[in-house]
Amino acid sequence: MKIEKIGNRNVIFRYDITDWSLNLHLIMGQKYNYIIDTGLGLENTTPVKEYLGDSKKPIIVINTHYHWDHITGNDSFSDNTIISHKLCRDMMAENWSEMLNKINQYVKGEAKLCLPNLVFEDSIFFPDDKIRIFYTPGHTIDSISVFDEEDRVLNVGDNIGDTIDNIVPILQTEKELYLKSLRKYMELDINACVSGHNIVLR
Repeated sequence: MKIEKIGNRNVIFRYDITDWSLNLHLIMGQKYNYIIDTGLGLENTTPVKEYLGDSKKPIIVINTHYHWDHITGNDSFSDNTIISHKLCRDMMAENWSEMLNKINQYVKGEAKLCLPNLVFEDSIFFPDDKIRIFYTPGHTIDSISVFDEEDRVLNVGDNIGDTIDNIVPILQTEKELYLKSLRKYMELDINACVSGHNIVLR
């Protein structure tokens, strides 16, 4: 596991898992600590909690989309606010049993479904921390992105592919919806872009 700091308050926890990697993203705001995606369970979430130490700020978890490698650690934060798009919550509930087959290849112990408890359709803004969460379908129909307006760091989930050579991800939605999401990104003043897996662009 590698830890990389971006800007003043963004921290990336990168885990190498056989032939692929996984990013968990922490933003330490003034009011809340935001954790973007929860990976594969305790093995991924524990280092993030340890990094926060004795911080008294409440934790807000954000699921960028419903895929198993982004949500399995939700149970570690069952007492916290967990945010996703409305579609994400629905798709997690519908697909959990099927996803367990893949989860069990990577997760030690029992994986428990923990659904988001705060959902939205267009966007959510946390003004005290200047954190904007907005709907950006592309890789999946439920995909969302998170923009830290202070550090100008954008997390796009899996809307960027796993390598520079494959920068366009596998799309499970219409191409036009993905292009619309890309146009939203182009309107932002970005210092760095983080994906759910290998890519951190500066």
